[in-house]
This record gives sequence, C-alpha cells and structure tokens, in this order.
Amino acid sequence: MEFLADDALHGRGSATRDEHIAALFAAAQFQSLGLEPGGENGTFLQKSPLPDPLPPQLQQLFARMESTPHKETWNAVAVLRGSSSPNEAILLTAHLDHLGMLLPGTGDRIYNGADDDASGTTAVLALAHILASGPRPKRTIVFALFGSEEIGGFGDHAFLQRPPVPLANIVANLEFEMIGRPDPAVPEGTLWLTGFDRSNLGPTLAAHGAHLVNDPHPKEQFFRRSDNYELALQGIIAHTVSSFGLHTDYHQPSDELRTIDFDHMTNAIASMIEPIRWLANSDWKPQWNPGGRPVPAMKK
Repeated sequence: MEFLADDALHGRGSATRDEHIAALFAAAQFQSLGLEPGGENGTFLQKSPLPDPLPPQLQQLFARMESTPHKETWNAVAVLRGSSSPNEAILLTAHLDHLGMLLPGTGDRIYNGADDDASGTTAVLALAHILASGPRPKRTIVFALFGSEEIGGFGDHAFLQRPPVPLANIVANLEFEMIGRPDPAVPEGTLWLTGFDRSNLGPTLAAHGAHLVNDPHPKEQFFRRSDNYELALQGIIAHTVSSFGLHTDYHQPSDELRTIDFDHMTNAIASMIEPIRWLANSDWKPQWNPGGRPVPAMKK
C-alpha cells in the first residue's frame, strides 16, 4: 500500500503511465510467488486500447484532471493452477487505478486512492502470497487486478474478452474494494458483500467463517458499481467484498495512507483466507437465488 498510494504514483490515473507502473509492480509480485502468467505472450500483463476518441462523458471523469495521454489500460493477471479440478476456477479481483492528479493549482492535487482501491489490490496480493505458499488447491485460482475501473471498467472488459481460463469455468468471483477502514454501519470486525441476497455465496462463506454480512447501503447500489458487475452479467456468481462506510475521503485527495485502519484491514484479509481456501478445495458451486442474476440492459 505504501507503494501504490504514494505520491510518486501520482494517483494511478486510469490508463496512464502510473497505472502501468502499478500493474508492473503487481506483476512482479505475482512472478516472485511462482504463479503462472495469465496475461499476454507469456507475461502477467494484459494491455488494451481505450476507445479513440474517448466518449464525451470521459472527455468531460478528465477535464479537471492533469492532461495525460489516456490511450491504453493495463491489467495484471496470474494463475494458481488447481491440482485435481483445474478446469474449475475461483477469481479474486480488485482494481489498480484511481483518479490521478488535478490540474495545477493550490492544495493537494494527488488522488492517492489508499482505500480506493490500494486496499483491495493489497488484499488480492496478500491472498496470492498466502494461497500460493500453501498446498496447491483443488481448483484453479485466478488473481486479476484491473485497470481503468474508475473511467468505466475498461480493464475488466479486456479481461472478459481475453480471460486466462474460459469464463464458463469460473465458479465464483470476489472483488475486493475499499476494505481499508471499518464501516460503523456493521458490527466491528465485519465486512459486507454487495448483492448478498442475490446468491448463496455470501451466506455459505459466512457459514465457513467469513466475517461477511449484507450490504448496509442498498440505496447506493454498490453491486452495480464495481468490476464484479460485468462478470455477473456473464452469469458468473460475482460479488464485491467491502467495508466502505461512505466516508468523506471518497474520491478526494485526502484518501491517503494516514487514514487507513491497518488493524481492521489485516483482520479483514485474514478473515477471508480459510473461507476462500475452503471454496477452492470444495466441490460446491454457488448458485443465483431466484431473481438474483442481473439481466443485461436491452439495446435500443
């Protein structure tokens, strides 16, 4: 987190050189663990061009931000191949990018994105370290860190177009988003899962020790606001793990490392280890509850 949220990365702006550096950093971590490359040409990286020209609304998530070329985005992807059921996969994800830098002016111009989402990226890297260092699980585990979530999920889209395993093989996806601070709306030491009632994944993980409860902020529609949603539209049981308490540092330069509750974050990650390990070693497959699977919007 010190590296990802440092001023030197200039807020890891979507599809910038700094996002690329963050992806390279994550790729180096994956490689050091002996994981298989899940990117292109035998590497841990996926590169994808952004639309040219950018949609008008994006030209407007950039008008107040520092003028930096936004031409391509980067994912970091790694695979821990399963031992006896390698054709079934668990997908653990977060997003690498944040908002970058404001145009020159007074005050702090850097959107460090410590909670959003250096915390989730750190969780995925920590889980990769722990799961790769133990006995090889029955199922394959894919670790994916997406670029350009903040401007429309372009890294997620690139992953869906070129996944390291067939999408039909992905049993479940857990996205980690903003777990760096506790949410006072839920009991201490608790995380919440977006779309908890949409499938039986959350309750089952909770029964196996995960400190997961229902999202206490349903009006915010967080299930639709993270990278898990595009995966869910493909039919994959996909939810986001979070503890975002609607703090006022969200999408502000004040989302810095000094605001992180490291005891909470450490316990949050630790609470997910054994439930994920159980899922990766079981034969159980989550299912959508009636009416829980999201339906793609009809094209006009």
